[in-house]
Amino acid sequence: MFKILAQINKLILPSFTKQRLDISKANKWQMAIIGYRYYVTTRALG
Repeated sequence: MFKILAQINKLILPSFTKQRLDISKANKWQMAIIGYRYYVTTRALG
């Protein structure tokens, strides 16, 4: 399930690394998206 969710996230959610976002200057919603993507990715790999 997490592998499918990770693929959907890759298509829908923005990639902040491509935008070269500085983590220390990220908004709360950007940090929430980063955390969510990290959680889904780690579950998909494990």
